Amino acid sequence: MSPKSRGKWWRWTAFAVLLGALLFAKGYWNATRDPVLRAATVSVADWPAGQGSVRILLLSDLHVAGPDMPPERLARIIDTLNRLKPDLVLIAGDLVSERGVATHIYTPAEVIAPLGRLRAPLGVVVTPGNHDHWFRPDALRGEMEKQGLLVLQNAAVKAGPLIIGGIDDDYSGHADVPKALAAMDALGAGVPIILSHSPDIVPELRRPVAAVFAGHTHCGQIRFPVIGALSYVSRYGDRFACGDIRDRAQRVFVGAGLGTSIVPIRFNTPPDVWLVTLTPKDASR
Repeated sequence: MSPKSRGKWWRWTAFAVLLGALLFAKGYWNATRDPVLRAATVSVADWPAGQGSVRILLLSDLHVAGPDMPPERLARIIDTLNRLKPDLVLIAGDLVSERGVATHIYTPAEVIAPLGRLRAPLGVVVTPGNHDHWFRPDALRGEMEKQGLLVLQNAAVKAGPLIIGGIDDDYSGHADVPKALAAMDALGAGVPIILSHSPDIVPELRRPVAAVFAGHTHCGQIRFPVIGALSYVSRYGDRFACGDIRDRAQRVFVGAGLGTSIVPIRFNTPPDVWLVTLTPKDASR
C-alpha cells in the first residue's frame, strides 16, 4: 500500500470510529432521557354504579443495571411519577438486566428498593419478565413483598372496582393464561384487566377484558427510518409492537419501558410510561 493510500485508509478509519462513537453517544443519551408520559382513556361498559374513574400508571422493562439505569435514576423517576397521583401502579416485568455488557449488576435488594417509593391507594402490582426469571426470581419476589408490592404469577386480585389478572412471563415459558383467567373468575364481579410482561398472551384470551397492560417489546428499542425495528421479540411480529393498540375487540397498552436490553442505547423509541384512565362509558359522552 502506498503512503497516499495508507493516509486515506487511516482517515476513513478515523471517520468511521468517530461516527460510531457519536451514534453510540446519541443512542445512550436517548436511553437515559426522562420517560415520555403517554395518556389514554378507556370507556368501560358495566362500570360499577357510583364508582369514580380509576387512573392506572403502567411501568415496564425497568432493567436496573449499569450504566444507564442505576437504582438512583429509577428512584428519581419514581419520585416524579408519584406527582401524577395514580390510583394503581402496574409494573409489567423485567425489573433487572443481567446482560453481559452491563457495567454493574445490582443485588435484588438494590433493584427493588426504589419501587418501595411508589404511592398508589389501590397498590402496586407486578408480574415478572423473562430477565427476572433468568436472574434471581425468588430473591426478587422476596424483596418486592418486603416493600409491600403484590406479585401476581398466573393469579388474580381484587383492587377497588378492578379484577386484576397477572400472567407470568410468556417468553420464558411461565405463562398459564387459563389459570390466571380462572383466578379472575373466582373473584366474582368487577372490571377485569390483565397485566402481563409480554403482550403475546392476548390471542389466548377467551374474551376481551377492559384493558391489557404489557411491555417486553421496548417498542423495538432501536428503530430505523424506513427499515423499522430490528426486532420486537414477539412471535406475532409487529402486531403488538408498541403503544395503544386495538386488537380486534381488545384494547392493549404496550410500554416502551424505562431501561434497555442487551445494549444501553435507543433510537426513535424514547423511554415511556402510560397513564390510562378507566372511566364509565357514559362519562365520555
